[in-house]
Amino acid sequence: MAEHGDNRLSVPCIRAHQSDLQDESTVVSPATSSEADALKIKEWEVGRFQDEIAATQGIRIRRRPPTGPPLHYVGPFEFRLQNEGNNPRNILEEIVWNKDVEVSKLKERRPLYTLKKALDAASPTRDFIGALKASNLRTGMPGLIAEVKKASPSRGVLREDFDPVEIAKAYEKGGAACLSVLTDEKYFQGSFDNLEAIRKAGVKCPLLCKEFIIDAWQIYFARTKGADAVLLIAGVLPDLDIKYMVKISKLLGLAALVEVHNEREMDRVLDIDGIQLIGINNRDLETFEVDIGNTKKLLEGERGQKIREKDIVVVGESGIFTPDDIAFVQEAGVKAVRFTNIKIYAMACTGWGVDREEKGPYKGNS
Repeated sequence: MAEHGDNRLSVPCIRAHQSDLQDESTVVSPATSSEADALKIKEWEVGRFQDEIAATQGIRIRRRPPTGPPLHYVGPFEFRLQNEGNNPRNILEEIVWNKDVEVSKLKERRPLYTLKKALDAASPTRDFIGALKASNLRTGMPGLIAEVKKASPSRGVLREDFDPVEIAKAYEKGGAACLSVLTDEKYFQGSFDNLEAIRKAGVKCPLLCKEFIIDAWQIYFARTKGADAVLLIAGVLPDLDIKYMVKISKLLGLAALVEVHNEREMDRVLDIDGIQLIGINNRDLETFEVDIGNTKKLLEGERGQKIREKDIVVVGESGIFTPDDIAFVQEAGVKAVRFTNIKIYAMACTGWGVDREEKGPYKGNS
């Protein structure tokens, strides 16, 4: 393949356009391959190799569409082909593909060296994990990571009159240990501006940048916007990426919340050195079905023992709607929960007789 690649750069080649095939005839035209085309091909090959590695680790989410550059080549011939697999399999894969394009554009506008310069003026990070542990010790209940989120693909808009700073302050006043701020714009109507505004408003709770991270550049960018922690999704990132991104996060003073959804992802993450914070998402990100029993299943037996030995803080995520749900995941072994309805959380913590119809910043949890 390498020899053919070199030949294509110096020898005229022939393109066979599948869309132009009529009556079993082939329309051909001479063409030369530019260095830009060669680079695109190489980038695509690297991307395909990354997806192959991820697949061996049980990761079904492909990082980008499988279709390569518009020209597919065999020897001196290049064929323009359509790939039926060039559609996302589920909402998470669609989000990741969109994020890949989005991040590429952002990196062009804000190269990494500019972000590193901006870090010189950034405020010190706050202890995200320490805040969760302190809350758990103080109250005897899971520490609350309250979520600042306007919308989600599964539930649509959660609050029309969305003021991220007002909501963040309400959460802090209500006893949240930390805050999770959605920054994805297309699917969650969030933004990094929201994260930055909350930080600059004087909110003292440590902030988790809840973004679909696929590139270390995003971690640097989150740090410049005031994040104290970042989210890494094991269902998207292979082990090598997680290891690298955890190290980058620690270098920048950020906590890394590594999110898992099943036994295989949990086993992978537990085998990675330096993991301090694991989130168990009870929502299947491919089907969006929720099963709170997933938390208990992933914390039983040897996995639970390993987590206790490593002093890893476990966060319960999704499908937690009532005080009974909070009690269930706490009994299973979680030390924190990610939640949006602070009134229900208060009921679980104190037994207050809060009317179930009385809501906090949101209509309900998600």
